[in-house]
Amino acid sequence: MTEPAPLPVPMTVSVNGEAVTIAPGTTLDALVASLTSAPSGVAAALNETVVPRGQWPAATLADGDRVEVLTAVQGG
Repeated sequence: MTEPAPLPVPMTVSVNGEAVTIAPGTTLDALVASLTSAPSGVAAALNETVVPRGQWPAATLADGDRVEVLTAVQGG
């Protein structure tokens, strides 16, 4: 008899200072998309390092990572 595959263990990351539970393998791109629908004017930093938008799909998050997401706002 085969053993059932272990269930993925959720991870916790800090997003703008708040704990968020995510699935293993979550990318920065997927996390930002879940937080905002803004197509532009969004910047993200991972563990205090700004990550260029083109690298978000390849930036896989790890348990305990710190993410800061900033959205530009127009106005005066």
